[in-house]
Amino acid sequence: MSLPLILALAFFGSLFLIFLLSRMGTSTLRAGSRQMAGEIESSLADAFVFVNRQKAAAWSMVVMVGLPVIVFLFSHSILFALASVPIAMMLPKKYLKRMRKKRIEALEKQLPDALLMMSGALRAGASFPAALEAVVYETAPPISQEFDLLMREIRLGIDLDIAMRNVEKRIPIPDLLMMTAAVTIAREVGGNLAEALESVARTLREKLQMEGKIRALTSQGRMQGIVMTCLPLFLMLVLRFMEAKAMAPLFSEPVGWATLAVIGVMECLGYFWISRITNIDV
Repeated sequence: MSLPLILALAFFGSLFLIFLLSRMGTSTLRAGSRQMAGEIESSLADAFVFVNRQKAAAWSMVVMVGLPVIVFLFSHSILFALASVPIAMMLPKKYLKRMRKKRIEALEKQLPDALLMMSGALRAGASFPAALEAVVYETAPPISQEFDLLMREIRLGIDLDIAMRNVEKRIPIPDLLMMTAAVTIAREVGGNLAEALESVARTLREKLQMEGKIRALTSQGRMQGIVMTCLPLFLMLVLRFMEAKAMAPLFSEPVGWATLAVIGVMECLGYFWISRITNIDV
């Protein structure tokens, strides 16, 4: 069977299953899809990415139904198709988590320059809202979006402490907590806010440099973890085509299924521990 034909069958099979499930009234699946879509919509709205709830629900259902169908068409095994259902249910949340992580990483990289810009504006005699406005107009998203929302809350009359806490809730990272702490202390106790922000910016820049060095030194370990995790699976796939008769009991008998389950658990544990070793928090 050719690859285009398999993909076409997978596509039309997933559409047929979606239609069949909707006609049968699978309330559990639809409720789970709507709940997941609501979580995705609200989380993406916090990240200034706005999507339609119906579209998010539709794509979530396509992923949850289409992946098991594709796995079944490639493996011809109901067991593998059922094993892929939890993965299909986790994929939308994993995608959302990856988007939020990329946004937070961009914020961490932009924050020192934004603080230095605010410090320069304060040294020039500007007020704190004017310094925020300068950062909003002179920087790129996502830091400009967060500071713009902070500036709008201040203009609406919200207390600065409450607005800062709202920023901390949207972006729960230690770097931003240092900035909000410096602003709060300078506001309540007094002191040179420009100098405090400049000191925080220097600290954050040194922290980013240290994290970059650590990532460079642990890159080989992370690559080894990926290679060592994928190598047994690749060898299993190769032997499946080279020695189909010898590998058949692994996929068609209960002993083989138990062996595959042990292999899967050991693979996950190995990758998890290698990731823990190479993930050094500064």
